[in-house]
Amino acid sequence: MNGNGAPPRVGDVTTPSASGTAARTRLERGRGALGPALELVHTGRAPTRAVLTAELGVTRATAGAVAAELEALGLIRVDSRPGGAGGTGGAQGRPSHRLSVAEDGPVALAAQVHSDGFRAALVGLGGRIVATAPGKVTVSADPAQVLGAVVEAGAELLARSGRRCVGAGLAVPSAVAEPDGTALNPLHLAWPAGSPVRAIFAECVKAAGIDGPALTGNDVNLAALAEHRHGAGRSAQHLLCVATGHRGVGGALVLDGRLHSGSSGLALEVGHLTVNPEGRACHCGGRGCLDVEADPLAFLTAAGRSPGPEVSLLQQARDLLRDEPTEPAVRAATEELIDRLGLGLAGLVNILNPDRIILGGLHRELLHADPDRLRAVVADRSLWGRSGGVPILPCTLDHNSLVGAAELAWQPVLDDPLGALA
Repeated sequence: MNGNGAPPRVGDVTTPSASGTAARTRLERGRGALGPALELVHTGRAPTRAVLTAELGVTRATAGAVAAELEALGLIRVDSRPGGAGGTGGAQGRPSHRLSVAEDGPVALAAQVHSDGFRAALVGLGGRIVATAPGKVTVSADPAQVLGAVVEAGAELLARSGRRCVGAGLAVPSAVAEPDGTALNPLHLAWPAGSPVRAIFAECVKAAGIDGPALTGNDVNLAALAEHRHGAGRSAQHLLCVATGHRGVGGALVLDGRLHSGSSGLALEVGHLTVNPEGRACHCGGRGCLDVEADPLAFLTAAGRSPGPEVSLLQQARDLLRDEPTEPAVRAATEELIDRLGLGLAGLVNILNPDRIILGGLHRELLHADPDRLRAVVADRSLWGRSGGVPILPCTLDHNSLVGAAELAWQPVLDDPLGALA
């Protein structure tokens, strides 16, 4: 305990008078454990101090000091009250202290741009969306104009909240080439290929007076990251995510907790797998790609519907599938897209051998519409599928690309809470 009766903080310069070298060692170990401890609470894997102690492999005293430091930083809450859902694990059967993210703590500014507009949000630890501001606008061919608008919307949210901001993250419907952060193929935005979206976004964030890093990633990559940490992908070691949002189809792979983005950030461009050689012409110059055979526009077209301007293509496709699922043309379109999607997934299973597949956007609705058909197509066309099957699950997070964009901004804090918040 320190002079005021509280546990020693891992950032304290002085040590308890009777501890000497052992205390200094415990404090240094605690500093190194701050990031891993925060990530455990952030992802829900350490609901109690007893679990935190076991996961970190440290003493109860060190775990207590780590938890106290994270609470002092305003990142988590430590609840020592008896009862509730904390479980046991303390000495002599006492309930272990419960750990949770601080509901009134800092936030990250998250932004997403898609073919029908944008959305800005504030996202706290634990993947909690604190506030959101959708913007249905005509996305111009000038990325600076669009990103300026989405950052302005986010800055207004931040000003109203009064929260501290740790940084900003942006999700875009394009492969983002590394290390420059350029949007290589923003096909559905009419932005110039190679637009320096990361640099533009960072300039807009700085101009808005928002502190912290400004980072950018592909929307499906970020959706997969969010689902792996907070949603349907938890505990998967080799997680494949395939999704269609407003236009096109994207994919992502999470290996041992990290996004696999390839040598330059361009891995898993699954939208350009050929699933129908005689099919629709694709923006990439090919024909019959998953991108144009299994997205909302393909569904509406197959069902004989002409898209309207009132709501997004994704919402129109969802409404049609929900409201008229047994109408013959809708049913035929559903089966056609399921077969195309299943063929693409089977090819990916043969190449990647994932231990779980999660589907987002309209693909999630197609899975709900006929899960047996989709799983049968994948099993029939994939070697590993026939040998035992790969779990195929729906994504569970609303706005998972936004949550994933926030994860980019939160990562420096997860890596080094003291350094990032100093």
